[in-house]
Amino acid sequence: GVFYEVVQSFPGMEENVQVDSHVSSHRWRRHSVSLKSIDTNRASMGQDSSEPGGFTDLLLEERHDNTTQIEEDTDHNYYTSRTYGPYDSTSRDLWVNIDQMEKDKVKIHGILSNTHRQAARVNLSFDFPFYGHFLREITVATGGFIYTGEVVHRMLTATQYIAPLMANFDPSVSRNSTVRYFDNGTALVVQWDHVHLQDNYNLGSFTFQATLLSDGRIIFGYKEIPVAVTQISSTNHPVKVGLSDAFVVVHRIQQIPNVRRRTIYEYHRVELQMSKITNLSAVEMIPLPTCLQFTSCGPCVTAQIGFNCSWCSKLQRCSSGFDRHRQDWVDSGCPEESKDKICEKNIDTTETPPYSSTTFLPTTTKFRVLTTTKGFITSHLPTSLPTEDDTKIALHLKDN
Repeated sequence: GVFYEVVQSFPGMEENVQVDSHVSSHRWRRHSVSLKSIDTNRASMGQDSSEPGGFTDLLLEERHDNTTQIEEDTDHNYYTSRTYGPYDSTSRDLWVNIDQMEKDKVKIHGILSNTHRQAARVNLSFDFPFYGHFLREITVATGGFIYTGEVVHRMLTATQYIAPLMANFDPSVSRNSTVRYFDNGTALVVQWDHVHLQDNYNLGSFTFQATLLSDGRIIFGYKEIPVAVTQISSTNHPVKVGLSDAFVVVHRIQQIPNVRRRTIYEYHRVELQMSKITNLSAVEMIPLPTCLQFTSCGPCVTAQIGFNCSWCSKLQRCSSGFDRHRQDWVDSGCPEESKDKICEKNIDTTETPPYSSTTFLPTTTKFRVLTTTKGFITSHLPTSLPTEDDTKIALHLKDN
């Protein structure tokens, strides 16, 4: 790992943060044949948390396939992903030609287009549902991904991302490289144009985009992929294609007054098969129903959507217990209340979910943990995960 300073452009940014990464992710890659290797990483024993820690890390062999069939993956619990090959007309239909859009709505981000490992906030003109949560602000990074978290820390690549192609891209090495985005009120398109890998410039330029739609769909489009994604080095920067979300838990440290530790738990990840990412291919991810959509007790506890939904009367919220509101859920005693699964007398059964009541496979929770402790002078990057970088942040900078 390489150290980077955080660009502080507004008050309130945490200056001294210790990032302690416990790698304990349970990863799945679909459409794979044989088990390549099994590696188990355990969270450290001194971790200040009662949450589950160590999970087996399954790395499955990926195979190259030139077929053009549509592949549907329903094993993600939160999203159904569909991959379209280069010869499928849908791939061309899903690509958004920014050059044909209204020029006053297309913004070239000058800072991101001329820097390396930096990120900047972008405001949305609509509510974007991500894992059932509504977002109005995202963080676009030069490394081919969008950070969706509210807690800004130095390791944006670790979790809470939308990554059409996360890699060590450096827009500053070429005058032709730009990071552009376009918002028409119902969709945000972020495009990385003619970007090169910093540690392998001669591989050529990459052009790809991510589209976030107001109905929660996420589309990855690929126009120019000069080399197999599986060949991109992850030595200096992680290489990922997919989605991730996490919740933040705050702990008080008894030994040190006025210091709190923030632990970020990755509760779910969608990992797309990298060998399918080629020129003119596309991936569409369609959100599946979550417990958060229900606004009353009856429909919540009777929901058949593959999640163990529970109603918390104190918060007036439906949840599986694993979403971004986890801290409130635990602090309010909701886990104890949810054991009974009994609604009060006035049960509202008139509400119908906006999705079909298809039953999906039960959810298994997989954790990956990042801990940030406020109040320490030094920053220690983990030795167990050298490829997670410190992407610099340029927050709320007025950039035309």
